[in-house]
Amino acid sequence: MRIECIAIGTELLTTRRLDTNSVWLAERLAELGLGLSLKTAVGDSREDLAEVFRAALERSDLILTTGGLGPTFDDFTKELFAEILGVPLREDAQSRADILAFYEARQRVPPPANFKQALIPEGAVALRNQVGTAPGVLWVDPPGHPGTRILMFPGVPREMKRMWEEHALPRLRSLAGRPVHTLRLVVGGVPESTLDQRTQELRERHGQLDWTILASLTQVELLARGDDPVALERARADFEPLLDADLACVGEGNLEDAVLDRLKVRGETLAVAESMTGGLLASRLTAIPGASAAFLGGATVYSAQAKSALLGLDPATLATEGTVSEATSRRLAEAVRAKLGATWGLAVTGNAGPGAEGDAPVGTVHLALAGQDGTDSRTFHVPGDRSEVQLRGTARALDLLRRALGPGGR
Repeated sequence: MRIECIAIGTELLTTRRLDTNSVWLAERLAELGLGLSLKTAVGDSREDLAEVFRAALERSDLILTTGGLGPTFDDFTKELFAEILGVPLREDAQSRADILAFYEARQRVPPPANFKQALIPEGAVALRNQVGTAPGVLWVDPPGHPGTRILMFPGVPREMKRMWEEHALPRLRSLAGRPVHTLRLVVGGVPESTLDQRTQELRERHGQLDWTILASLTQVELLARGDDPVALERARADFEPLLDADLACVGEGNLEDAVLDRLKVRGETLAVAESMTGGLLASRLTAIPGASAAFLGGATVYSAQAKSALLGLDPATLATEGTVSEATSRRLAEAVRAKLGATWGLAVTGNAGPGAEGDAPVGTVHLALAGQDGTDSRTFHVPGDRSEVQLRGTARALDLLRRALGPGGR
């Protein structure tokens, strides 16, 4: 079976919005023993979309689309498919009722444009949206394409995921093959190329598995896929000692999950002081459900005034040591730890750019970790623009703490 996914939206063609929907759908398909043959991102151009849709109808058995089901002028996924396949759009009574109920629950009146979302191509089925106003569409055997299935999802991730679980998954189970299992090893503080070289021999030894290395601004993932769970478990047993302290977690989770899990197991707590990262470190931690069991809170001390007023740093010392320095990070880590009575205090200062910050060039990250046995501090130089340096800074901070906490929670 040939399956393709079409991610729709001009915003997906910029550097500010990533197509995470297709990745998520590919993972769900793999659980069914199905795999994507092709993935396309296309902007809100009728001409470009029509070309992609026509090609998909000719080459694929299952077509998944995300986006273009909203109420605005640049949402025309359903309309274009209907036009290409030569069928009219009909209002679905249940979809209209759902839109009215959605707005009524919020004591608002829906704009007239919203009701275009209730229009469904004739011969297709509307998939109810329990968390939004855009119904999805399932079209089996569209005109001229027997054996083809089209599944149209909203572009909003939480709406798409809910719709997959409630409507798409039950309808696709009959197509399932042998499930594909995944071994996911999350590594912190190791470059992608280093991990590639370091794991080459073991990957070749487990060559029956499909291997991938994925790198982001915060971590690197080593993925193995296969239909034999025993083979994956053997690989895990070999790779864990090889990666050793660099291994943050196995399976679901990221660096912040690993840190919080270790803190909870040890019965310890964390407080943070952030300058350069502006609260991003705390945001990453509090995005994890149950973070309050270990994360007490922190302070965004972006200015010298805040460092003094909130955490008691001496202005004269700041003037001497600089607001961006390893020494200041150490003082901040110790101060926030004492202020909140935490087991650990973690602090970050640095220069995310675009200009100079004292003696610190752009990309400088000063970290400090204060604990009952003293304070450890490190200085890193990371690449990227302002937002990338900030994100990499939080990753370095989390990894510093993770290593100090030792193994566990894998």
